[in-house]
Amino acid sequence: MNLEEYFARTGYKGSTEKQDLETLTDIFQHHIRAVPFENLSIHCGEKITLELEHVYNKIVRRKRGGWCMENNQLLGWVLRGLGYDTSFLGAYVFNPHQNAYGSLMTHLVLKVVIDGKAYVVDGGFGVSYQMWQPMELVSGKEQPQAPGVFRFTEKNGIWYLEKMRRKQYIPNQSFSNSDLLEKKECRKIYMFSLEPRTVEDFRFQCTYLQTSPDSLFTKKSICALQTTDGFRALIGWTLTETTYNYKENMDLVEFETLEDEEVEKTLKEKFNITLERKLVPINEKGSYTI
Repeated sequence: MNLEEYFARTGYKGSTEKQDLETLTDIFQHHIRAVPFENLSIHCGEKITLELEHVYNKIVRRKRGGWCMENNQLLGWVLRGLGYDTSFLGAYVFNPHQNAYGSLMTHLVLKVVIDGKAYVVDGGFGVSYQMWQPMELVSGKEQPQAPGVFRFTEKNGIWYLEKMRRKQYIPNQSFSNSDLLEKKECRKIYMFSLEPRTVEDFRFQCTYLQTSPDSLFTKKSICALQTTDGFRALIGWTLTETTYNYKENMDLVEFETLEDEEVEKTLKEKFNITLERKLVPINEKGSYTI
């Protein structure tokens, strides 16, 4: 495992000497535009493990993506290797269909401290809730980014992340009421405390999320990748391509339904993913919105 091989995977060619916010942002953006957020292993008979060497081989050498425990663990290893003050935090994800935060700490995120300022770096959420820049850990401050306006609020030691999005233009009106579309313009994303975590704190959740019939990740096959002007996502057979701010305060959201034989071709062409085993797409109605 070496940093040069990781940077070849993400296409980053900038400085590795400076531990500043600009360098962190550049490394981070290369990661989210090269490494998909995906759970396809679950739907092609592979087991997802949290061993760092396995994660490295999967993402760097096999050119796959991963979910938060893989993406952010790898990104944390990279940042520590470069000398950044980096630690893990654990978050509880908001479920819009139940209008409540999950009871399991299923989301791993990074805290990075630069010159005494703390930032949250999260390369493992995907779709329109994927931040594009490290977020300063301050309560109540609106932090505009290309995907929309993000904001942390803190109450009694618990931090809450939410995002305000633009209006959406959906040319294919047959998808205008899709359960994949987030209807609210302000959306809660997750909550967390600043208690440092380790990978060990996520072992149970890693198994649960890929085996439980109640898990979102067993109900939907997901692959999402950020682009220079938005993101694309394949959820089951539904391909979505979003362009941020395509008109003033308006995002363009394009939907297409794929045939079975188009799925793996699309994964290769749109996400640069080649699977070693046969994928069985799935998209049960549920709590995933874009």
